[in-house]
Amino acid sequence: LGGPDPLDYVSMYRNVGNPALNVPEHWHYVSFGLSDLYGDNRVHEFTGADGPSGFGFELTFRLKRETGESAPPTWPAELMQGLARYVFQSENTFCSGDHVSWHSPLDNSESRIQHMLLTEDPQMQPVQTPFGVVTFLQIVGVCTEELHAAQQWNGQGILELLRTVPVAGGPWLITDMRRGETIFEIDPHLQERVDKGIETDGSNLSGVSAKCAWDDLSRPPEDDEDSRSICIGTQPRRLSGKDTEQIRETLRRGLEINSKPVLPPINSQRQNGLNHDRAPSRKDSLESESSAAIIPHELIRTRQLESVHLKFNQESGALIPLCLRGRLLHGRHFTYKSITGDTAITFVSTGVEGAFATEEHPYAAHGPWLQILLTEEFVERMLEDLEDLNSPEEFKLPKEYSWPEKKLKVSILPDAVFDNPLH
Repeated sequence: LGGPDPLDYVSMYRNVGNPALNVPEHWHYVSFGLSDLYGDNRVHEFTGADGPSGFGFELTFRLKRETGESAPPTWPAELMQGLARYVFQSENTFCSGDHVSWHSPLDNSESRIQHMLLTEDPQMQPVQTPFGVVTFLQIVGVCTEELHAAQQWNGQGILELLRTVPVAGGPWLITDMRRGETIFEIDPHLQERVDKGIETDGSNLSGVSAKCAWDDLSRPPEDDEDSRSICIGTQPRRLSGKDTEQIRETLRRGLEINSKPVLPPINSQRQNGLNHDRAPSRKDSLESESSAAIIPHELIRTRQLESVHLKFNQESGALIPLCLRGRLLHGRHFTYKSITGDTAITFVSTGVEGAFATEEHPYAAHGPWLQILLTEEFVERMLEDLEDLNSPEEFKLPKEYSWPEKKLKVSILPDAVFDNPLH
């Protein structure tokens, strides 16, 4: 399936599978155009044969072939084109173990397969081309429950479980859009493996783009020193470029398995774009034009706050237990970056170095970026109080949680509140 733009190209093949490995016949889709096809800077900057070719990867997808099906369905190609378009427009690349929250059946049917994980294609090894190296990342369709497990633990762990269940993917992770049960319904013991993995490893998810906001309750809203209302001239303050870099670095370092994960100092410069978790060329999803500096970084002072009010929509709020159990109890950090405004909230544990929130002053803000330091004892208490966040079917909005002695309030609000800039 092709068009005039390189990202429009997807090849479709009938794959005979591997009977010896109990891999059934299926349709195999491969994109081309995310890597450099020409080497003449026409689409991608040519960086040499030893570097990545274009974005450094192509997408693949394996779909179960239905009985009597003589031609491959075209919807997977359209899905892959949508992901490719996102990569070209945002310059965010994908890596093995990543997840994509889609919130809709991948084939626009009534299927439970509504999200995606990404992993190395089992047949297609990395290729050295004259224009650089190309790896092949396979899209794997998953249910909502499996996506949540990947968020709470890690994508690679869930992919390994999917490989052990033939009807949920098997060795080559073939997506079956008619699968009606999650791997946890098929084999309840797999939930125990996930729970043990979370307890042992924590979560590899270090941050999300979300509908969120925060208020400084220690100041009256009309105070012109309020964290989100300071203006120079008529322009509202936004996250500075340096703040945005630090938040991105926070997410980049989220996968580090260190006893003391480090947040870069507020005035630090990113060093050559390198990190321990992703390829140097990867950009995080926090980067956006709206995060450009409007006032000089040096004019924004870091403030200690006495009392704060955190606001999340239900989807974002449901990730708070993950943030607490999977990240902070393992000495790590977790960042919410607003998709509807220039606000960021980073939760940090006492084991994180370089944060501007401290045990003495657990709430601190640098412009519209709030950091909250939570002790392990308080995290355990919050997990008990927030237990109903794990039961969305019984959840009534709005919902408020309050810890008066900590001067902390959390509200779970309808989506519409965040679509109104006056929230």
